[in-house]
Amino acid sequence: MLTIFIFAMISFLFGIILGFTSYKCQLKKDPVIESVNELLPQSQCAQCGYPGCYPYATAIVKNSEKINKCLPGGSNVILEISNLLNIEKPINNVVIKDVKIFHTVAWIDEENCVGCSKCVLFCPVDAIIGAPNFIHTVLQNFCTGCNICLLHCPTNCIKIKTR
Repeated sequence: MLTIFIFAMISFLFGIILGFTSYKCQLKKDPVIESVNELLPQSQCAQCGYPGCYPYATAIVKNSEKINKCLPGGSNVILEISNLLNIEKPINNVVIKDVKIFHTVAWIDEENCVGCSKCVLFCPVDAIIGAPNFIHTVLQNFCTGCNICLLHCPTNCIKIKTR
């Protein structure tokens, strides 16, 4: 009984020390990076070449990365980021190279779907629904057209279509 009390007190003291340390040693975040990150669609699709939206926002602010790499965001995100950072806007709202003009979405051919659930696991926005060993489908309103699910489908039953 005494050993339980001693371990409880030690755990309590370590908890207080860790809480105080985390309060005093907080990491300061750059507000400009946070603002750019909020403008990005948060689909974490990695089509920009970065593993997620926050690393891409960091590269835009710190490394002067091009602002036209976010495919799911499209031209609206490019214009909003250029306004925020006072970067020269594209002329007449022309879509810059590498930005899709039409939004694309994934579509599953349900006749060929075997229900392996691999596409569900890798969808960054959870736009694919279905249970293992059952047919899957894509929620068109949530799909960003990132094409990640194409790589993981063993039956090639996923196609990309324009909206």
